[in-house]
Amino acid sequence: MTGARRDCLLNVLLIGLLFFLLHVAEQQLDAYSIRILSLVAVNAILAVSLNLIYGFTGMFSLGHAGFMAIGAYVCALLILSPAQKESMWILEEIQPWLAHLSAPQLFAGLFSDPDMARQLGFLCAVSLGGLAAALCGIVIALPVLRLGGDYLGIATLGFAEIIRVLIVNAASLTNGSLGIKGIPQYATLWWNYGWLLFTLYVIVTLLRSSTGAAFKAVRDDEIAARVMGVNTFYHRVLSFTIGAFFAGVGGALTAALISTIDPKMFNFMLTFNVLMIVVAGGLGSITGSVIGSVVITVMLELLRPVDSFAPGTRMVLFSLLLLGIILFRRKGLMGTREFSWHILFRPRRQQ
Repeated sequence: MTGARRDCLLNVLLIGLLFFLLHVAEQQLDAYSIRILSLVAVNAILAVSLNLIYGFTGMFSLGHAGFMAIGAYVCALLILSPAQKESMWILEEIQPWLAHLSAPQLFAGLFSDPDMARQLGFLCAVSLGGLAAALCGIVIALPVLRLGGDYLGIATLGFAEIIRVLIVNAASLTNGSLGIKGIPQYATLWWNYGWLLFTLYVIVTLLRSSTGAAFKAVRDDEIAARVMGVNTFYHRVLSFTIGAFFAGVGGALTAALISTIDPKMFNFMLTFNVLMIVVAGGLGSITGSVIGSVVITVMLELLRPVDSFAPGTRMVLFSLLLLGIILFRRKGLMGTREFSWHILFRPRRQQ
């Protein structure tokens, strides 16, 4: 059996094992534990998307919270029922064209099975949330990506804050500072890990292509890449847009998981949490982002009782942890290394 066929077979078996474990978890674990497992998947999607922008293309972006907000609000508005919208919008009357827009109800007219209509409506809502974030990513990228270094980070941070302010003030669309409550919790374990597998497949395939090589060339030396004929601005915009799409997907899944969103959620601390996962796992490592998501998400929950002594203590401890990683292990848990089946089947050296 060739190496490529062997790796493909092992990947299929690994995915099958994941689905089996998800089935066992759904049957045996309580609601709180299932929520943590779902957060691991969502955080992994967000970390991988930010790693594509920062770790593989070298763009220091702090705008992930803004893209998440766009995805979350678009998804929530598409899966809420008209009755929920009518009762929830208090500050201002909801826009008429939005009041009766509901993706599950649109599909209910096409399918007799209501569960099928809900699932397809949710798939459509998450996808449109990602596309809306990607569209905003393009609009932001065209002027902002002409900057570099710290200036790019400041500009993207400003974009995220602008999005948050717009959400507060566009009450007829977003319900303003009151936020949206009672969002249907369609983001099950299966949806979250299904989107995670899709994210990993798209980004790993992209990074193994010539486009991925161009991303890394831009990261390592943009001037040299330009001399070699790489359209550096195009590849920076492409990486930023793809990262924004999956950040929007992560935001949409977050909304359908926790069932409540408001503008205060999407502040700088949210981007900092994702950045902490990326740095802890390793810049330029997809495997590191996934491992970092597991470690950081679980540790954040285990340390939650610490906040009972003094609010914010948990994040202080994690800030110190991040500083320790930067000082003593700058490459993170995995550095730039990736998991590969070749490691297990590498021929041994003869003595």
